[in-house]
Amino acid sequence: MAQITAALVKQLRDKTGAGMMDCKKALTETGGELEAAVDWLRKSGLAQAQRKAGRTAAEGLIGVATAPGRAAMVEINAETDFVARNADFQAVVREVARIALDCDGDVERLSASSYPGSGRTVAEEITNLVATIGENIQLRRTVVLSTPAGVVGDYIHMPTADGVGRLGVLVAVESEAPADSLERPAHELAMHIAASSPQAVSPDSLDQAMVERERAVLAEQARAEGKPEKIIEKMIEGRLRKFFEEVVLLEQTWVIDGETRVKAVLEQLSGTLGTSVAVNGFVRYQLGEGIERESKDFAAEVAAQLGS
Repeated sequence: MAQITAALVKQLRDKTGAGMMDCKKALTETGGELEAAVDWLRKSGLAQAQRKAGRTAAEGLIGVATAPGRAAMVEINAETDFVARNADFQAVVREVARIALDCDGDVERLSASSYPGSGRTVAEEITNLVATIGENIQLRRTVVLSTPAGVVGDYIHMPTADGVGRLGVLVAVESEAPADSLERPAHELAMHIAASSPQAVSPDSLDQAMVERERAVLAEQARAEGKPEKIIEKMIEGRLRKFFEEVVLLEQTWVIDGETRVKAVLEQLSGTLGTSVAVNGFVRYQLGEGIERESKDFAAEVAAQLGS
């Protein structure tokens, strides 16, 4: 049995990132064998991850990575916003976003991808992070946008650190114009999408079930106002145009100047560049959207963490 020295404990800590006491326990359990202790910590981390997996993780970070003609975005969740300020967590989110560039928006493929320099997969690296940080951490979703001609613009609103934040946008801008002439407009489009949260690029690409629901609501509102049936249809069409101005990107008012429609901005840009410029897709991620959050008072939350 090898002697468990402070230097050996430090070596294991540097290798795994685990806490000092956990490293000492791992070495004790494995007779001082360094690699066996690494495996012990990994197995222990997995057990911790399984215990924590049922806890709500609605905080964390959105990460974005770009390459010529494409960009990727990921959401990795944790339990508290404190973790989002952790440099190790930020680094993992950035790296996972970079890896996601080659995973076509497939979470399972991303999870199974190799995490550089660790000998682990992305899923195993996140499990290792659970053991280090002590919170439930989950890779929730990922997306990749690409365009054969043009650029993919990106935007992180109020970034927590380089390439990561609580709200991210990708937008694919298709054009034969030089990429450097499209980068700023694409970035501004991404900023607009972050601010205005459109549901679709154009009325035709909007979920038609949503349109029909809106049409039915507008018809009932008009009848409740006592309008005659013969003019209700005209009223509906007018109010639908207003609805499209709220939820359709091309019909929205451009946030940069507060008056021009987005479709007019693209038409002006097409004229300036001498070639068509079009948006062929976008994705907007807001951290934790759709996750049901637990309601706890502060004392209960602290008690739960102390008992983890």
